[in-house]
Amino acid sequence: MPAIKHPVKINVDLGEGYGNFKCGPDDELIPLIDHANIACGFHAGDPLIMHQTVLACKKHNIAVGAHPGLPDIQGFGRREIKMSPEELTAAVRYQVGALKAFLDAEDVPLHHVKPHGVLYGMMYRDKEVCRAVYAGVPKGTTVFGLAGTLHEEVAKELGLPFVAELYGDVKYSKDGTLVIDRKKKPWHPDETRKHVQSQVENATVTAVTGEEVQLPIGDHEVSLCCHSDSPGAVEIVKAAREIVDQFNNKHFGKS
Repeated sequence: MPAIKHPVKINVDLGEGYGNFKCGPDDELIPLIDHANIACGFHAGDPLIMHQTVLACKKHNIAVGAHPGLPDIQGFGRREIKMSPEELTAAVRYQVGALKAFLDAEDVPLHHVKPHGVLYGMMYRDKEVCRAVYAGVPKGTTVFGLAGTLHEEVAKELGLPFVAELYGDVKYSKDGTLVIDRKKKPWHPDETRKHVQSQVENATVTAVTGEEVQLPIGDHEVSLCCHSDSPGAVEIVKAAREIVDQFNNKHFGKS
């Protein structure tokens, strides 16, 4: 039995442009993925982009989640901002509610919530932040996060279904958390293949400092994240898709 007990899926952050400014090659990425995390206007995205991204995901039968971030368009949600628990809960509820309005208009269910950028990192370092963010998630909604961290612990406390994330284009620290860059760095597809292969086959990853790190996935369902703003995003996701499909076919007879 493999270390990961369920077929692995792929998620990508989408709808991260703003006005006339386009961020990633969303139209090319959507056919390659299973889950979409749609920006909700605070770190990126605007009402029209949210609407258009929901329509594109619906066309390709992609499960759609909300991707709330800190109120920091200029910094793309990758700069830490101090907010009270009440502010965080309200900000998340506001963003998820905005996306849900567009989903409801198209009869598309809200599949999950996955916080964006530095907020995601703040949550696995600070339980009060994590609880405040998850308090803004609709009851019973699945959350995506890092297994073995406060993401998983607080989700369990609050009764939120939890999907464990892996990463195809982000490096890990030796404690199993992420090295979150302000701006995405290039990844060669072969580097992505090796990075993903280790995670899906063995639930391990090589940290930036060289240690082999065990990822405590347990019996959780798994979704592997790639980013639309990474240089060469399409080739990165294709490489990840290749390895994920091989793993799923080998162990579960499906891609």
